[in-house]
Amino acid sequence: MLPLGNALTGDFYARHTPDVARDLIGATLYRKLPDGTFLSGKIVETEAYREDDPACHAARGPTPRCKILFGPPGLAYVYFIYGNYHCLNVVTEPEGVGCAVLIRGVEGDNTNGPGKLCREWIITRDHNGVNFTDPSSELLICKGDPVNPQDIGVSSRIGISAAQHLQWRYFLKGHPSVSRPKPYNRPQRKAPAR
Repeated sequence: MLPLGNALTGDFYARHTPDVARDLIGATLYRKLPDGTFLSGKIVETEAYREDDPACHAARGPTPRCKILFGPPGLAYVYFIYGNYHCLNVVTEPEGVGCAVLIRGVEGDNTNGPGKLCREWIITRDHNGVNFTDPSSELLICKGDPVNPQDIGVSSRIGISAAQHLQWRYFLKGHPSVSRPKPYNRPQRKAPAR
């Protein structure tokens, strides 16, 4: 049964995005299916994105694709990438500031990575704008069991070329549903001819 009394509120999301990303580790993501049943899993990996960050979709201001990022905190931002994957985010910080947390991994089968999560749980662009703070929503995040801060890892974000220095990826150390970063290999330059 869904613990509606534990749903995270708009005030939780209306904070500094990296803080929200870290504090979502251990929370429970729920997905209500059309037949009324629920999928659920502990959030084990997140990434923070802010409008002053060149890797954020909001960096160029509101566009038709990302205008939801400037909406009230607690809304879902779902985008389609590489012509194949949907990615689920939750809008953060006060309305008018373009920020969000990407949900990268949830405890469960085939949910390690944002594209796999959305494919497994049938989360699509139809969920863009869904309100995570509405108890009747198809998507909801509730408080989970407390996580020891020492069990939360921090690193640079995965799969981006801009702002790689920002340590805005948070994950539950050692959890099997945390995605495994692939090493980035720079193309080898040929030595100049002498």
